[in-house]
Amino acid sequence: MATTAKKPTNLRELRESGWKSKSVKREIHDNFMRMLTGGEELFPGIVGYEDTVIPEINLALIAQHDMLFLGEKGQAKSRLMRLLTRFLDDEIPYIDLAEAPVHDDPFRPISSVCRRLLAERPEQEVPIAWWPREARYAERLAPGTKFADIIGEIDPAKLAGGTSMSAEEALHFGLIPRMHRGIFAMNELPELDELVQVGLFNILEERDVQIRGYPIKFDVDVLILFSANPATYNRSGKVIPQLKDRIGSVIHTHYPRERDQGIAIMEQEAALDLDGQFPVVVPYFMRQIIEEMSVAARKSKYIDQQSGVSARFSIANYRTMVASARHRSARLGERPAVPRISDLGHLYSSSLGKLELDLMGSHQLSERQVLDAVMAEALKTVFEEYVEQHGLEEIGHIFGQGVKIEVGDMLPSASYAERLKRVPPAWDKAFEVNASSDPAVRASCVEFVLAGLYASDRISRAQRHGRIVYET
Repeated sequence: MATTAKKPTNLRELRESGWKSKSVKREIHDNFMRMLTGGEELFPGIVGYEDTVIPEINLALIAQHDMLFLGEKGQAKSRLMRLLTRFLDDEIPYIDLAEAPVHDDPFRPISSVCRRLLAERPEQEVPIAWWPREARYAERLAPGTKFADIIGEIDPAKLAGGTSMSAEEALHFGLIPRMHRGIFAMNELPELDELVQVGLFNILEERDVQIRGYPIKFDVDVLILFSANPATYNRSGKVIPQLKDRIGSVIHTHYPRERDQGIAIMEQEAALDLDGQFPVVVPYFMRQIIEEMSVAARKSKYIDQQSGVSARFSIANYRTMVASARHRSARLGERPAVPRISDLGHLYSSSLGKLELDLMGSHQLSERQVLDAVMAEALKTVFEEYVEQHGLEEIGHIFGQGVKIEVGDMLPSASYAERLKRVPPAWDKAFEVNASSDPAVRASCVEFVLAGLYASDRISRAQRHGRIVYET
């Protein structure tokens, strides 16, 4: 980057400024090493990858490799690829010529039109403009992508105007050539047409462009990134071996190894303001249940594990749970809003469509039934961590005498103390979970205890439209 107060506007000024040409990989390498040695945060917003994924990316950047991010859906592959723009310069100079097909390096132009300009004009007449970092990244989803989209095509209009078919000027370039000196990312690589994969192989190998059999020496300087799901990437025939062989580093991503990491991701990505007109207090066990549902889904025999269960499953459910609590707060005039188990009855709207059933293992279960099983498993897991066995049998015995307790997402929090008078041990257990005296927090804890008793098969439950009846 030039350090002068006024940015150069022509080639002579640029040369006098001391600016030096670098390949995009070298530019990223140098900026990365500067930030690494300076102790700067390298990948903001990335949680749980500090000891696994990030070290592998660091090495790939130092090695100046093209990369493939291999992992199931919802593992931050796209976010990681986009974050690599942090290691680009703030802006770089290019030859400001309308007919130039790329943002050409002023000292090392690759297009014939820019090379001719340098040969014909003095340096002070070669205009320079500046290309910002955020514009130097392009991303494409593989399904439906054609050769012309990312490599290029012969322009019939230029042929009609008399341009030779074998000339560079006859071509309309696709995304990759136009990202010369930038970063190009291709999501879902195995879904890319084989013809396009061959074109990518040629760019990775030779860094030139061949369109319809006409080789155009076009020394493209680009960092190429890919993402893929292991189930399809490793399937024979989905990605041509020559292309796999040319990818410098494969970065394996994964789901959070610890539940607390998943909760941190969930809260960060949901980005909810829990204050405002209707403030929300979310008991930690409710956050744990939401994230544990994703953990349980990733282990469920009813769900296609090759597809995976995205972090978006937790994020969407968390937002729905908080929305249900705020809805109750607005309707009943309660402050603060505190999510309860009965709020989870609305998770179908944010969950359905995010789980892909295993057709062999689901045994004709509906998606709702699978979600109910996942929710019950999550409840049981979290409940057993909170509540010791002592005292639960006494509560179950009281319900066995014919006691019924109805709760629900629209039941005022103050009503819970009255309803639990017939089952005092349940009220006591709720205090063990959280000793708060706030009625809304107490109501949430009571529902947690009742739901946990149900999940551990001590009492039964009937649920409909946010209302739940617990009984023997």
